[in-house]
Amino acid sequence: MKVYLNKLVTIEFSDIKDSYSGFLLDFNEDWVLLRNNPVDYVIDGFVILRNKNIKHIIYDENSQFNEKVIRLKKIKFTNDSIIPLSSLENILSYLTNKYGIFQVATKRSSSVYLGRLSEIDENEFFIDFLNINGVFDGEISFKNKKIRVIEFETDYINSLKTYSDSLLF
Repeated sequence: MKVYLNKLVTIEFSDIKDSYSGFLLDFNEDWVLLRNNPVDYVIDGFVILRNKNIKHIIYDENSQFNEKVIRLKKIKFTNDSIIPLSSLENILSYLTNKYGIFQVATKRSSSVYLGRLSEIDENEFFIDFLNINGVFDGEISFKNKKIRVIEFETDYINSLKTYSDSLLF
């Protein structure tokens, strides 16, 4: 995976339909950090993927062309700070402290869940759930090992966070 650092790649999984594209910023045996490229020449936030059941990492002519276009747009594709990929607890604690809100998804889930970390132990964690109307709406729990995707700093997440913050004033 080291050969793909700072390159625009697409990661496909053997057990998840969705693929994820982005600039590979960091990885370890458990997690992969991408500067998210959801479509064409758009960069939108970051995605952290559980490094499990990766089927293919694609870096082809199309990826290389898109990478050149994005670089010409002078879009920043690195992260200012190092995301601690050492454990799920460190990742979620860091994201809550630095960004306030993150989004998680499981392998089987057709839904994603936004929120901020409220509690975590070795088996499960709880988030203060931010609903689609930008209102905190109770706690939701997740089994740690079920989390496959974590996103943050996307336009969608930041928009709901901004709205939620406006309700405080």
